[in-house]
Amino acid sequence: MGAMFVSSDDWLEIGTRLVLALFVGCIIGLNRQKGGRAAGMRTFMLVSMGSALFVMIPLQAGSDIENAANALSRTIQGVSTGVGFIGAGLILHESPRESKSLRVRGLTTAASIWLSAGLGAAIGCGLWQMALLAAFLTLVTLSGVKRLTEFLKFWASRKKLATDRTDVTDI
Repeated sequence: MGAMFVSSDDWLEIGTRLVLALFVGCIIGLNRQKGGRAAGMRTFMLVSMGSALFVMIPLQAGSDIENAANALSRTIQGVSTGVGFIGAGLILHESPRESKSLRVRGLTTAASIWLSAGLGAAIGCGLWQMALLAAFLTLVTLSGVKRLTEFLKFWASRKKLATDRTDVTDI
């Protein structure tokens, strides 16, 4: 059997995949919870582990590799679609009564939930290296890009102040 397939009596491998999926969901969920977002650590842990569990079912139940691969493909499609609905529930549209514009909140958390499901699915398939690298990149994106954006706004505002002067000798 390949790296993805797990024997149903290999409890250590099954447990390792589920615990690793919980861990990955935990670290991403902790980042979102720390920011006071709607979905926190427990939600991300459950989504990640649930995805790992769902993809492990056809990997263990499949009698031949071709049928198991087809079942796995359908399972991953179903999980990604289902988690997309959870993510949609996290997105809030707000608009003040006097305003005609909508304010969208929760889009990053919804995308993070969807990504957490993908990480869990990858771990469930035995692709833990890919999942750990993607989790690291996710944390860099969630933490670092906001800081980079703030720095670029600050830098741009300083440049604007410098170029707004009429006397170019001051620059």
